[in-house]
Amino acid sequence: MSINKVNVGDIVCGNDELFLISGPCVIEDESIMMKTAEKLKEVGEKLNIPIIYKSSFLKDNRSNLSYYDGPGLEKGLAILAKVKEQFGFTLLTDIHYPDHAAPVAEVCDVLQIPAYLCMQSGLMVAAAKTGKVVNIKHGQFLAPDNMKHPVAKCVDSGNNNIILTERGYTMGYNDLVVDPRSFYHLREIGYPVVFDITHAIRKYGIPSANARGGAREFLPVLSRSGVAAGVDGIFIETHPEPEKALCDAASQLSVYALEEFLKPLIELHAVAVKYK
Repeated sequence: MSINKVNVGDIVCGNDELFLISGPCVIEDESIMMKTAEKLKEVGEKLNIPIIYKSSFLKDNRSNLSYYDGPGLEKGLAILAKVKEQFGFTLLTDIHYPDHAAPVAEVCDVLQIPAYLCMQSGLMVAAAKTGKVVNIKHGQFLAPDNMKHPVAKCVDSGNNNIILTERGYTMGYNDLVVDPRSFYHLREIGYPVVFDITHAIRKYGIPSANARGGAREFLPVLSRSGVAAGVDGIFIETHPEPEKALCDAASQLSVYALEEFLKPLIELHAVAVKYK
């Protein structure tokens, strides 16, 4: 089916060109953010793949109050603004509360609704009313076709610039399962679909710094299944030293491994587009 194409800066999401959302899970030291951005810029130019830079100023769903949850709104946006100024990236970050929407929209091009919060009406309306692109992450607790409801809240608030992101379903205890049928159902709603690969390998209930908190061995097979299923974009959190990352250390991909990881996905996407 035809879908609503979404313009994010110079990137057109949903026009048969694979795009990437990438960056550290959470905003850390400015040097780490710049180092990641520099490498992402290099990879994007070398592989000719459009990249949206992503990092969160707040991770408000950490399982323990002692875990790092980000630098906060003001400092986080200042660092993201430097990334945009120096490297020219379009930017994406999460918002967790309605009053985040307006200040984030002054800096970022895409406002992301976290999966746990996709049914929060006040948050959705606030994001939509900024006029920015809204990336709605699919809640682990919803059937994919039920994502039409948060989409409708956004559209009814006057915003049709929507991206839908899949990141797996809660299956049993502390595990996520990606059902390829979800890519079909989400696309039937009528908007570009992104596959969040690195969040799909998280093991819930296990600290992300613990090696058992992620299953990187599944990254190749999951990423290829999603691209073959016809997703429009992929979401891969990257870090210069994932094992030292302050969030999702067990699931982020080394930014220095990204180029080789992407090559087969780009080739596969060309085949998937041909046979859509």
